[in-house]
Amino acid sequence: MIKGLESITIFSKNAAKLAGFYRDKVGLKLSLEAEMGEKSANLFGFTWKGRSDLYIVDHSKVKGKSKFPDRLIFNFEVDNIKSEVKKLDKADVKKIKDTYHLEGYGWIATFKDFDGNFFQLVQTKLN
Repeated sequence: MIKGLESITIFSKNAAKLAGFYRDKVGLKLSLEAEMGEKSANLFGFTWKGRSDLYIVDHSKVKGKSKFPDRLIFNFEVDNIKSEVKKLDKADVKKIKDTYHLEGYGWIATFKDFDGNFFQLVQTKLN
């Protein structure tokens, strides 16, 4: 039986730079720095209490920007989408779609990291 989503891993040609983006520009708290595998790939982890983890790892087969960035989008839940969007705007994070309301769900804003992956800030109606 599947119990839930354990983690999301983003592979990158430059995991240190991508992890720095999520730490410095998005404001995530880095909880793990490690090396893994025979080639000592860099691994960076971001963890939230009671939530799925996000890992960013070097991968030799990953080259260039994401060719289909809207195929898989992950969401960061926020308590105040207006202030969080303002922070990302101030940090010059590329905005793909400005904040909009999805009836019965909440508010969503879509951004892009420097590897070309899309991610969203989400404030659900439960907040």
